Amino acid sequence: MAQPTAFEAGAEFDRQVRTLTELGYPATAGLAPERFGAAVEPLRAVAVASGNTRCEPGTGRVPFVLVVTRNLAPIGETMPRTTLHGGRLPGFVDRTYEPGALERFVATEETGLAGQDAYLLLDVERGEEFCGAVPHDAMEAIAGRGRTLLTIEEGIALITHFPQVLVKNKCFSLGGSRAGDRRVPALWISQKAPKLGWCWEGNPHTWLGMASAGARRTA
Repeated sequence: MAQPTAFEAGAEFDRQVRTLTELGYPATAGLAPERFGAAVEPLRAVAVASGNTRCEPGTGRVPFVLVVTRNLAPIGETMPRTTLHGGRLPGFVDRTYEPGALERFVATEETGLAGQDAYLLLDVERGEEFCGAVPHDAMEAIAGRGRTLLTIEEGIALITHFPQVLVKNKCFSLGGSRAGDRRVPALWISQKAPKLGWCWEGNPHTWLGMASAGARRTA
């Protein structure tokens, strides 16, 4: 059984900021590292207020994730900055996304997101309990629990900060981003790297669950 990772909320927030900085997010956003850090610094207090709870990325559960949206860092540039835990190959967007498709996969109204650049996603689960379930049914079950589905940006943020979460047979869909059709974005493993693809909302897969979170918080 995976052991909980030592966790102190302030230190963990600082680690996530360093991770994004080292991956070049400030430059992608057109900001100097110092300005990028200052822009997200108000979220540190939100992270600290969330408490020093258990962090178990190996089981697919983490207390919070710092999310930077496509307003600052386009999906086409952030996905290649992900890797598998212990891996080196960059993540990629599946070719089944036709030109312009990623721009149409936007946060659903239920997520409550409107023009956010950066925020914290709290109480995150990759949702392997829904492996083998019909995605549409899984999304309804999660909504019934008062939880929220992850967007594409949130899924990328999750595996950027905690690559241990994405493992064989425990990959996950991202029902918080939709394009007005039956496609549901998902992250899984292909060619020894993370892949952003999609599956039909009515087609279950034994290796694909449904990721969710407890809440989103801005500064």
